[in-house]
Parts: sequence; C-alpha cells; structure tokens
Amino acid sequence: MGTTYSLQAMLEERLERKKALLDHLYDAWDAIVLNGVKSYRIDDRELTRLSIPDLKKQIDELEEEVEELETRLEGRRARKAFGIIPRDW
Repeated sequence: MGTTYSLQAMLEERLERKKALLDHLYDAWDAIVLNGVKSYRIDDRELTRLSIPDLKKQIDELEEEVEELETRLEGRRARKAFGIIPRDW
C-alpha cells in the first residue's frame, strides 16, 4: 500500500503544479486577448499579442494533462485516441 500512496501523492503534486501553471496561462490569455494589454510577463518570459497562438497551444496541452492526471487520480484509465477509417465496400 505504501507504493500506491506515494504514487497518488506524486500525481496530486503534479496536478497542483500543472493547475497553478494553467492559472498563470489563463491570466496571460485574459490580459492579452480580453483586456488588450501589450505584453504580459510570467516569471522570465514575456508574452505579447504575437504569442497568442503559442499561448493557446500551451493552454490546450496543459488542460489535457490536467484532465489525464485527474482521471488517473480517480482510478480510471486515461482516454486513448483512436481513429475510424470509413471503408466503402
């Protein structure tokens, strides 16, 4: 049982860190896109309107990572991506 607890604790810590980073990215998005500021700084990184596509990509990726960690913490398996190829017989 000790291994399970440490795995859960590790997942919870990773989830909290990713949520905190996601909050910073949401703040940057709001400032640049909604409030029209010219630049926004996160630690040593400065974001501008030119950063919007990169910022959107980072937000999307982090949201997926957060969702995956939450799923793992709930004891469910992470969703697997798959494709369906229609065939004309």
